[in-house]
Amino acid sequence: MARIAIIGGGSIGEALLSGLLRAGRQVKDLVVAERMRERAEYLAETYSVRLASVSDAVDNATFVVVAVKPADVETVMGELARAAAAAETDSAEQVFVTVAAGITIGYFESRLPAGTPVVRAMPNAAALVGAGVTALAKGRFVTEPQLEEVSALFDSVGGVLRVPESQMDAVTALSGSGPAYFFLMVEALVDAGVAAGLSRSVATDLTAQTMAGSAAMLLERMDSDRSAEPEALGARADATAAQLRATVTSPGGTTAAALRELERGGLRVAVDAAVQAAKRRSEQLRITSE
Repeated sequence: MARIAIIGGGSIGEALLSGLLRAGRQVKDLVVAERMRERAEYLAETYSVRLASVSDAVDNATFVVVAVKPADVETVMGELARAAAAAETDSAEQVFVTVAAGITIGYFESRLPAGTPVVRAMPNAAALVGAGVTALAKGRFVTEPQLEEVSALFDSVGGVLRVPESQMDAVTALSGSGPAYFFLMVEALVDAGVAAGLSRSVATDLTAQTMAGSAAMLLERMDSDRSAEPEALGARADATAAQLRATVTSPGGTTAAALRELERGGLRVAVDAAVQAAKRRSEQLRITSE
């Protein structure tokens, strides 16, 4: 079994650690390097995982997941590069995976030993409960079997798809920031329910269950569509959502009246503007090999 080193024990690092253990990975094959003492102790106590320095974690690791914050990447990069160069595992066989937003594959390739395979990943917050979605972009030295193995790692915390690196800023804007959009919509619905006469606890329960059920309906219908039309894989989500919206909207009914107000208020325009703003900010934060 491949040994996996997780550099950084923040929320995404912990989510991946927890997911890997749930998926059947042995704790002996996992090691975490976390600089914050309290956080490191928490991870050791909660998951019985071995803690190590960056250099010790990288040594012998088949996969090195760099899960530090973007602002901390440059701080640990020198140590990662030295550890990779000194690792017993041949660097050509050691795969680095970065989940740091805005840090390009080229940045890692230019600082790690020549020929090191690098995969860039963008998971989202729902990975914490095993229901996230992760987009992967591969570097020029990554083989298909290596990419398959990285996909399997992130499959433990939700769905996985592949995109060219040029789309990663858009991925960050849509799914990386997406949970915050969802939570804001929940807040707005709860407040509206309270204004309509419900208690806040009832409005919260109704909203959360409605959102969860609606997402389940959409995913089930998408799976059904894909089974019926395999060639439409990945191209049905918006059409399926529109179909379901039409199904639950009776002509002249309450839902139709509500949807008219959302359209009149510019919901689509506001959502598009939000995603574009997040994409621009991701581009501004980008760190390249230059």
